[in-house]
Amino acid sequence: MERIRALIMLPRAPLACLLLLLLSGVLGGLVLSICPSVCSCSRGHRVVDCSSRHLSQLPPGLQHNIRFLNLSHNSLCGLDGQLSHYAHLRTLDLSYNLLGRFPSGLPRALWDIRAAGNQLRALDKNDTAYHWNLQVLDLSANELERVVFINNTLPSLHALNLSHNRFWTVPTNMPHNLEMVDLSHNYLVQILLGSLNRLPRLRRFYLHANRFSWVPEGVFDRLEGLEFLTLGDNPWACEEEENITKLLLWAEHTRAAVLGCPCYTKPTCGQSHLATPGGEWHFASYTEPPLGADARELGRGGLPPVRAAVVTSGYLAKSALLEPGTHGDRGAANSSRDQNWFVFTSTPSHSLSTRTSTMGHPRSTAKKPNTGSTRSRGHGLHTQILYSLVALNLLVMVTAFKAF
Repeated sequence: MERIRALIMLPRAPLACLLLLLLSGVLGGLVLSICPSVCSCSRGHRVVDCSSRHLSQLPPGLQHNIRFLNLSHNSLCGLDGQLSHYAHLRTLDLSYNLLGRFPSGLPRALWDIRAAGNQLRALDKNDTAYHWNLQVLDLSANELERVVFINNTLPSLHALNLSHNRFWTVPTNMPHNLEMVDLSHNYLVQILLGSLNRLPRLRRFYLHANRFSWVPEGVFDRLEGLEFLTLGDNPWACEEEENITKLLLWAEHTRAAVLGCPCYTKPTCGQSHLATPGGEWHFASYTEPPLGADARELGRGGLPPVRAAVVTSGYLAKSALLEPGTHGDRGAANSSRDQNWFVFTSTPSHSLSTRTSTMGHPRSTAKKPNTGSTRSRGHGLHTQILYSLVALNLLVMVTAFKAF
C-alpha cells in the first residue's frame, strides 16, 4: 500500500518543485529590478524618469537594460564614461544641467540625445563619430561657437537643433541625411558657398533671428528637397541692390515656402501661398512635449504625445505654429508625413503630456511638477505584488511538503 501511495505522489513532487523554481525566478527578477528611489519607472523599470530631482551624480540602481532615461533639470556636471554600459539605451535626456562638455562614452545604440540648456561651448569630432544610430540631436540653448562633424558620420541623423547658441558661421560638413536643421537665434553672419551642397534631403531650415545682411548667390540652389525656410528677423542690407535683388528673386521663385522675405517685402514668398490656400504661416520654432516618462501614460500603449508649438521670434503676429489651416486642433496631424517631424524644446515635466515650455527662456523659474504621488503609487503597487508573490510562494511550499 505504501509503495502504491509513493508512486501516486511521485508526479506531484516534480510539479511542486517546478512551480517553486518558476515563482523564485519571477520573484528574484522583481527584486533585482528595483527602481532607484529618487526616480519613477515604468515598463519593467526600463523607462526611467529622474528629472527635477536635484541630482549632482548618476543615481545608483539603474538596470543595465534601460531604454529611456530622463535626467533633465538637475545639477549634473559630468557623465564621462558613466553611461557606456547601458547598451540598450535609446533615448537620453540631459537637458538643463550644468554640463560643460558633451559626455564621452555614450552608448552607441542611442537614437535620441537631448542636451539643451547646458554650458556646452564646442562639439568635437570624436563626440559623435561613432553614433551611427543617432536620429535626433538637440543641443539648443547652450554656448556653442563651433561644432565639428566628420565626413560620412551620423548617417541616421535627420533632426539637428543648434538654435539659441553663439554661432557666427553656418557649420560645415553637416551630416548628409539631415531633414531638419534649426540654427535660429544665433549670431550668424555668413554661409560659406558650397557648405550646403551635400544636404539633398534637407526639408526644413530655420535661419531666422540671426545677423545676416546678405548671403552668397546660389547658396541655397543645391537644396533640392527644401520645403520650408525662415529668413525673418535678420538685418538685411537692402540698400545693396545687387546682392539683395538676387536673393529676393530666388526667394520669389523657389519651390520652398520662405517665411520672412528679406527687406520686409512680404511676410511669405516662394510657393507657400499656392501650396496652402487659405493658410497662414507665422514665425515660430517647433517644440516637443516633455520626454519624461509616466508609468500610467506609457503603460497604456505608449501613444504618441500631442504636438504643440511655440513662437520664438518674428515680426508677424505672435501665435503658435502648427500647420497651415489647422490652428483649431492641436492634436491633429495633417498627414502621416507630418507626424515624422521632430520638434524641440526643454523637458520641464516628468510625464508625457501636452505641457511644453518655450526655448527662448531656457532657465526660467517654471514650477516643477510634484512627482511624489506618482512614485509612491508605483512603489506601493510594487510592494503589493511582492507580498502577494511571497504569500503564493509559501502556499506552494506548504502544499509541496504536505504532498511528501
